[in-house]
Amino acid sequence: MTAIDPLKTELRAFVVKNFLFGVNEGLRDDASFLDEGILDSTGVLELVSHLEQSYGITVDTDELTPDNLDSIDALTDFVTRKRAVSQDHQSAG
Repeated sequence: MTAIDPLKTELRAFVVKNFLFGVNEGLRDDASFLDEGILDSTGVLELVSHLEQSYGITVDTDELTPDNLDSIDALTDFVTRKRAVSQDHQSAG
């Protein structure tokens, strides 16, 4: 059994609060936001704004893909990668 990932917990809480009106029932970590009708284009912009403000990352236009933003799992992996790259740049500079 894996430990609870605080980042995943935070991202889930944001999605549930802002896009599911606080109803967390049945949202799997790998469920597609698009397929489930959770996010539309405006929601994606709101999500990206949250990621940038909360986690100090920049989401480039070419990163606006389902691979990065279409599930709790994808978001967690994406933010983790972006934060690692950001930390690498800071420590190198």
